[in-house]
Amino acid sequence: MDQDKSFGKFLIVWFGQLLSMTGSGLTGFALGVYAFERTGMATWATLVTLLSFVPSILLRPIGGILADRFDRRFVMIVGDLGSAAGIAFILPFMAAGGPALAPVYIGVAISSIFVGIQNPAYKASATDLLAGEQYSKGSGLVQLAESSRFLLSPFLAGWIIHRFDYGMVLVIDIATFGLAVLTTLLIRRTMKPARPAGESGRRLSGLREGWEAIVSNRGVFLLIVMISTVTFFLGFLQTLIGPMALSFTDARTLGTIQSVSAFGMLASSLLLGIFSVGRRYADILTAGLIVAGIAFCLLGTTTDVRIVTAAGFLFLAALPFVNMCCDVLVRSNIPNEKQGRAWGIIGILSQLGFIVAYGVSGPLADHVFNPLLAEGGPLASTVGRLIGAGPGRGIGLMFVICGLLVVVSAVVLSRIRPIRELAVNAGAGSGAGADAGRRRAGKPV
Repeated sequence: MDQDKSFGKFLIVWFGQLLSMTGSGLTGFALGVYAFERTGMATWATLVTLLSFVPSILLRPIGGILADRFDRRFVMIVGDLGSAAGIAFILPFMAAGGPALAPVYIGVAISSIFVGIQNPAYKASATDLLAGEQYSKGSGLVQLAESSRFLLSPFLAGWIIHRFDYGMVLVIDIATFGLAVLTTLLIRRTMKPARPAGESGRRLSGLREGWEAIVSNRGVFLLIVMISTVTFFLGFLQTLIGPMALSFTDARTLGTIQSVSAFGMLASSLLLGIFSVGRRYADILTAGLIVAGIAFCLLGTTTDVRIVTAAGFLFLAALPFVNMCCDVLVRSNIPNEKQGRAWGIIGILSQLGFIVAYGVSGPLADHVFNPLLAEGGPLASTVGRLIGAGPGRGIGLMFVICGLLVVVSAVVLSRIRPIRELAVNAGAGSGAGADAGRRRAGKPV
């Protein structure tokens, strides 16, 4: 009965965060569209993504320290209120109809800072509220909440923008932060973990040990390098799909495209949860990357909404297989007692590709590729005959190139012996973390 009560308390907190993350997804989508519509330049749209991502990533280690030192309820409330304040900062400038985008970027950055503080406390709260046998269920719900911004938010944001305006999206997001705070306040139980003496002095040592656990295994290190390379290419898709699609459709349709595509990821995740894929992890990883790369290319070759949606669905359907294989290969080849520290380092390394892509994708689109395929541009009469010429077609060419490079990366990865040896260990169950890897195969790298 106590376990049922604890799980019920967790569900209250989880539901509040589900609403909050959905609201954040609304704002992320809407502000990207807002910036592009006012400037017509991908650079300013991608800057929204960059500022919403980088501060939260960089500050998560600090957020983790705060979550381990203070009541996690308090940290979550401060994080949610601070994030709401960042979005509220934007609202009066948007209501005034000013063309300047500086308030948008400032508000997004402020909100992202507090997300970095709030997120570790939220994830750690599952440990405070759940019994050990409930961890896997709680982890699945946390992942579901985080995916809500991809599944529901784009469609809802597109509809709200079409029916009302951008300001309404921000108001709804602020309201969801308020609901998240309210659900957290409903949990009267203190969530402050006990810290062993001297723990804080061992943090730097722990980071070093995590790094050593990765680089000491050549296969694991090379796998992380390859995945970071792939995330660099994927970062172009994440930031530029909006500007490309908005060149031939509207925000409402863009939201529908992104939401329908996201169901590909949901469908594959469900399949992986129901059926076993065997032990040919390296082969499945290679195949998943090839399928993702081909779908990536297809996204850039057309302005047909139906084909773009289908390609997006196929692309996202391939990613859970890639994530699962990477997860198992790493967990099966790193000693269990070092996995916590190793995953902390991997979490940073695997995001580096995204950060770089977010920074360079917009300028490359605006100043290099879009001019090449503009009407009368240098490639309009050649490449333009294949994928079209005009607004946004340069981004399409970028997608084709990035997709081909993902396919090339898959082929290279399949030929790297140390990585294939990881699969041998995983298949044989000989790795120190093999059992844990098989139990948690669905968690993305």
